[in-house]
Amino acid sequence: MKFLHPYFFLLLLLLPLLARWYWQQHKQRHAAVTLPSLQGVAGVETLKSRLRRWLPLFRALGFIALVVALARPQSVLKEEKIKAEGIDIMLSMDLSSSMLAQDFEPNRLEVSKKMAIEFVKGRPHDRIGLVVFAGEAFTQCPLTTDHKIVEGFLQQLECGNLEDGTAIGMGLAGAVNRLKSSKAKSKVIILLTDGVNNVGYFKPLTAGELAKELGIKVYSIGIGTIGEALTPVSRLSDGSFFLDYAQVEIDEELLREIAKMTGGKYFRAKNNQDLREIYKTIDQLEKTEIQVTRIKKYSEEFHRWVLIGLLFLLAEFVLRQTWLRSLP
Repeated sequence: MKFLHPYFFLLLLLLPLLARWYWQQHKQRHAAVTLPSLQGVAGVETLKSRLRRWLPLFRALGFIALVVALARPQSVLKEEKIKAEGIDIMLSMDLSSSMLAQDFEPNRLEVSKKMAIEFVKGRPHDRIGLVVFAGEAFTQCPLTTDHKIVEGFLQQLECGNLEDGTAIGMGLAGAVNRLKSSKAKSKVIILLTDGVNNVGYFKPLTAGELAKELGIKVYSIGIGTIGEALTPVSRLSDGSFFLDYAQVEIDEELLREIAKMTGGKYFRAKNNQDLREIYKTIDQLEKTEIQVTRIKKYSEEFHRWVLIGLLFLLAEFVLRQTWLRSLP
């Protein structure tokens, strides 16, 4: 609520003067009668006489309401129109069995899913999609602005549903294929893996060259500690994995080269906090342009105050002239 002409509130300073004037007029109109004793009229006060004393209050409230109306009250309705030039982002995530390694708490996959979901939540104006890969690649979710769907797919990711292996080239190529027809000014792939390309018919560097030609920037993330980690080394007959300590091997040179040729950057995540900071860094590097237009609309509210004021004055006049009328 705002008032277009607040200086009219100065009229309220007249209320004490009007009250004094009214009291003086009342004393002149109603002369005092001296009686030797009030014993004969004690307790004869009626409901009408009590209510009559409140009639000036109706007039005062009517005056206040009319002053508020003169001050021109308005309701302010704010509206925001957001024009966002978003970025198209494809997440390409490794689902090979080694992602169950426990050098991260509880394991690489669960931490990767959690950090990716946090990243998605922080990009409300971008289209985001998801490609997963192990020994083969699969588009889990095409580019979409419905981030709840992306988050849902990320939460459901599991190792073992794809043929095992690490087809980095195919995972990258699958993400490039989803971005090749994008009209966005900025196109980005976040490639996360914990191993070395060992299967697949699409070479990683070939996919990187294709991304470069299409103006797609690749941020590559190598996830895994330095040294050995408790890692799945075989699969049991019930489908579960047998874990043992194994050397962590990540083709950092390849990931660094892919990122460099596309104008991106390579990161190494050795623990949970490292991965969180990497996603924060990428979030800062790839800022979405947002233009916000604020529109203010005003709704006039003085009509109701005029009505309230007139109702109080009318009620005072009618009651004074009828039910609460006093004889001269």
